[in-house]
Amino acid sequence: MRLLKRGLTYLTITGYVGVLLFGIFCHTFSYRTGNHPTMYYIVWDMFCGWSAYSIRTHIIGEGLSGKYYELSPGPWGDYKPYGDLGRRHYDTTGDAWLRMAMNTLDKTDHEPMLRILCIEEAWCKKYNLPDSIWDQRYEEPKDFKNYYRLRKVITPEGVVAQTYVPWLTRQRHLQINDNPRLIADMSRGRPFFAATVGSRIEYDGPQHDPDVPVHLASPVGN
Repeated sequence: MRLLKRGLTYLTITGYVGVLLFGIFCHTFSYRTGNHPTMYYIVWDMFCGWSAYSIRTHIIGEGLSGKYYELSPGPWGDYKPYGDLGRRHYDTTGDAWLRMAMNTLDKTDHEPMLRILCIEEAWCKKYNLPDSIWDQRYEEPKDFKNYYRLRKVITPEGVVAQTYVPWLTRQRHLQINDNPRLIADMSRGRPFFAATVGSRIEYDGPQHDPDVPVHLASPVGN
């Protein structure tokens, strides 16, 4: 019995250390970090993406007549992989917005489109509290405020014409530029550690203005 307990103890310690080392390896070399939901509990950065803001995505088509159409979800309903939110709200980087919009346009009858707009809506998560809990926690009235920001402009042919950074990135940019000390440090400093394996350590100059499109493929509507 004592040998059995000792064996189980060694096995538990070995398994724990093994999973820990595997997580370090995956995190260091970006090896299959999103391959399976269980990786969420192994990779070290499982909580670093949490935000104090709720984000929603609206994919809108603008017709030649000036009428606007909701392109996601499509008229056949919404796909909700987790909970009550539709698939588009989980795609924070916008990789699938183009396919969602074009899928709806390809399978519906509509007037010719002028352009497709991908709009991000953001609001502070504290406003999600029920009124009864809000009244117990805060003295001020519940004054809900949400913010909208254009993220992508897509041509009717399915070409991404313009891309903008998220609303939170824009706010961070404004905060940094409003701090003279940080601006001075950025002009003098140079990054010491690489953010990811294989990245180059060099100063790239001033940060790109988030209000200027980072990509322009062709004029909208052409």
